[in-house]
Amino acid sequence: MEVTVSPVKDAAIRMGIDVLQPVTIKNNAEFRDQLAAMGPHAIIVVGYGRIIPQWMIELPRLGNLNLHASLLPKYRGAAPIQWAIASGESVTGVTTMRIDAGLDTGDILMQRKISIASDDTAVTLGPKLASVGADLMVETLRGLENGQVSPTPQDNSQVTLAPILIREDGRMDFTRSAQDLFNRIRGFQPWPGAFTSFKGKTLQVHRAEPAENAAALTPGQIAVEGAHLFVGCGRGKDADTELEMIEIQLEGKRRMSAHEFINGYRPKSGDHLGE
Repeated sequence: MEVTVSPVKDAAIRMGIDVLQPVTIKNNAEFRDQLAAMGPHAIIVVGYGRIIPQWMIELPRLGNLNLHASLLPKYRGAAPIQWAIASGESVTGVTTMRIDAGLDTGDILMQRKISIASDDTAVTLGPKLASVGADLMVETLRGLENGQVSPTPQDNSQVTLAPILIREDGRMDFTRSAQDLFNRIRGFQPWPGAFTSFKGKTLQVHRAEPAENAAALTPGQIAVEGAHLFVGCGRGKDADTELEMIEIQLEGKRRMSAHEFINGYRPKSGDHLGE
């Protein structure tokens, strides 16, 4: 319940760099005058999520530059890291772009690719992209200054969207394939996560993995096999699929392994999740 400074502001204070924190920007004459007095060559915008006013776009000679956590024009929007993983991508990256009046629609300056590991989540992939992106922004600034970087318009025919996440995105739809659900569990960490219900109570799924179909389960139907808990999912590329639950959390209870859940709550083969 305390207000704390961001890592950027903390670093700026330690380095003796002035910090301005206007509540609004668009019609803020005082902030506009302060920024104009600095005479910036470029303005870097990262993680802002709102439209930059035209006066600010036109102020620096090198433009307002944005670091976006996808390979634009794919995954325009507020949650590119989450949706890239949730969509099953094996490669993503970062893009430096020149901001225009739209949202993530400006000309591309530079891009760098990065692989998405099979066990990556939005939590683990974010810092990797941030590290690559910081270096790329420095490289972009140098390239603009010496004329070696040229803006390239985005191909609007290749646009995909990464809208802001809502709670309902985390609800598990077992008519999806096990691989699809596995990707969404990884992508939607830490929020909204992945959840379903068991006997009227919310069941949060923290870890799960696709499994070979052995029990011919219908979507949402569970099978208890010793210490293992499986749930039926929809069709994948070739056949019906299953998801093995590894770490779950029943409403009001602690996180636990599937084995602990089986011992404590006695789910039976044939029970259903999501009802």
